Amino acid sequence: MTNQDGQEYVDCSVIIVTYNSARYIDGLLASLPAAAAGLTLRTIVVDNGSADDTVARVRIHPGVICVETGANLGYSGGINVGRTQAGECGSVAILNPDLTMEPGSLREMFSALDDPAVGVVVPMLLDFDGRLDLSLRREPTLLSELGDALFGHNHFRRRPAIMSDLVQDKRQYEHRHVVDWATGAVMLVSADCDRKIGAWDESFFLYMEEVDYAARVRDAGFLVLYAPQARVRHLGGGSSQSTKLIALGAVSRVRYFEKRGDKARMFRAAVCLNQLLRSVKPARRAALRAVARRSTWEPLILELKNGAPARRDVNPKVDSVLSTESDLE
Repeated sequence: MTNQDGQEYVDCSVIIVTYNSARYIDGLLASLPAAAAGLTLRTIVVDNGSADDTVARVRIHPGVICVETGANLGYSGGINVGRTQAGECGSVAILNPDLTMEPGSLREMFSALDDPAVGVVVPMLLDFDGRLDLSLRREPTLLSELGDALFGHNHFRRRPAIMSDLVQDKRQYEHRHVVDWATGAVMLVSADCDRKIGAWDESFFLYMEEVDYAARVRDAGFLVLYAPQARVRHLGGGSSQSTKLIALGAVSRVRYFEKRGDKARMFRAAVCLNQLLRSVKPARRAALRAVARRSTWEPLILELKNGAPARRDVNPKVDSVLSTESDLE
């Protein structure tokens, strides 16, 4: 089937947002054919102004659409550019560049979309040594933020589940089930869900954008499904976390709750408490100042747009749950 623009229908349009990702991108692109296992693909790489040879490496791969934005649009912005190139398709895959898809993984995720109630499918994430990455998350709440403020990354056995976003029970990673959201390194979105949800929210320049997207998916009546039969290796560690990125992570959590919750002031206070209790670290003091002073939020984002990476190929331990994980303790 060919549309009026001459593009053929494909089972899956793959969107990869890159920023200085030359050392990863070949491995991911090479892994896609076996991961798709017979699916038809349209692969789109959206480059957010890389200074290395990412674009040159992408152009080596035949059939890959490479879109150079010429600017740092953020992760959501890059995805939205990719969506304009997706064409007629049965699903849209959102992938970090620092992945290797295991054989059959994308096909397994695609098969889960046979259920029209499923809007998003997420796989089991492993590191490159095959260890499980605890990638499943609960919807952030005031209690979970207080739990993270008080306990940090110490997810001890008796810590109540309601006091953490992170799903730590490894038994939950063994079977297929509905989740609130998951680390945004890999997501497969049904075409119907993509149409109904629309663009990703670009006000989340980096961090919390996949949390927001999953919430909108649930609001629209779709399910987010975890499918452990699909396995993906996630390198992580692709960028160090600057003080400004750490501050942005804290600010993004507040902005998300202001968008979603009715206890925004208390949530902001909990985020401030989280940073205050760890203020021995200069980066945490900077994050506290940023959260406390709303006037700094937009200048922070503008500064990051002009110089910091807008990507998701970062260490998963400092991903969207910046306030909980060990690298920031």
